Amino acid sequence: MATIDISRPHNFDKQTAKAKAEALAKGMQEKLGIEWRWAGDEIVFNAPSGMAKGTNGKVVVLDKEVQVAVDLPFMLRAMKGKISDKITEKLGEVLA
Repeated sequence: MATIDISRPHNFDKQTAKAKAEALAKGMQEKLGIEWRWAGDEIVFNAPSGMAKGTNGKVVVLDKEVQVAVDLPFMLRAMKGKISDKITEKLGEVLA
């Protein structure tokens, strides 16, 4: 079960929403060193090294909603609130 689950509505067509989700993934790749790939309408990601090491999850792009699910490794669970707030903030920026 995911440690963090966030859903946000969007008003874009699905292709635009997917492009915005990809921009979010690229930002996480630069800042956190995550690896990601598309699997249909989902971005599947994990962090094999760096400060987010052991983190994995997915970003699901639906017709009117984007869902983010993140599993945190034990060492990062104490920071769950801050990480959740940051994801919420970034998701809000990307979907604005």
